[in-house]
Amino acid sequence: MKTNLSNIDRVVRVVLAAVFAYLYFGGIVTGTLGIVLVVLGVVFLLTAVVSFCPLYAIFKFSTK
Repeated sequence: MKTNLSNIDRVVRVVLAAVFAYLYFGGIVTGTLGIVLVVLGVVFLLTAVVSFCPLYAIFKFSTK
């Protein structure tokens, strides 16, 4: 699997995942929107760790 995320993109994804987790677990955003944010945060964190985004691959886009 060829990486397609730059270090800046990875850092942004980790920061967004942390913000989403804070919003949900801090009780600021609840309900369905909170669950959606947690799922997005997990996806962002996972893609940042492996340095690969499947959507970028589909559209032949890379930030690296």
